[in-house]
Amino acid sequence: MSNTIFVLNGPNLNLLGEREPAIYGTTTLADICDRCHAKAGALGFAVDFRQTNFEGELVESVHQARKQACGIIINPAGYTFTSVALLDALKTFDGPKIELHISNVHARESIYHNSLISRTATGIMIGFGARGYELAIEAMAGMVKAS
Repeated sequence: MSNTIFVLNGPNLNLLGEREPAIYGTTTLADICDRCHAKAGALGFAVDFRQTNFEGELVESVHQARKQACGIIINPAGYTFTSVALLDALKTFDGPKIELHISNVHARESIYHNSLISRTATGIMIGFGARGYELAIEAMAGMVKAS
């Protein structure tokens, strides 16, 4: 079995650190990537960290994860609420899946309350800021080791 965790990020997350810092903080996606690699390495795992603004690329990453990953952590961003294609792709992945959101989406406007992705997630990490990624890596490592 692979020891690689795919960490997938959807649209506009490349703008972390500059986009709405009152909601998302000032940590950049590059900082989060570095922290994920460090946390995973300390736990004996590798990370394949990706970001795309294109739905099809995100779906393709899930398809690749089916053969290459022991788990998926995904911040689908805006696709959380709109992408049946991403939901269907995630259903094909047999390993654990963690849906992640930097902000507490339930404390925001109602448009952010109905996640399609939650229907296939093993667990959900919401509202822990950029630190949520490291917490998700830790949780994923525990789930993979327990299986």
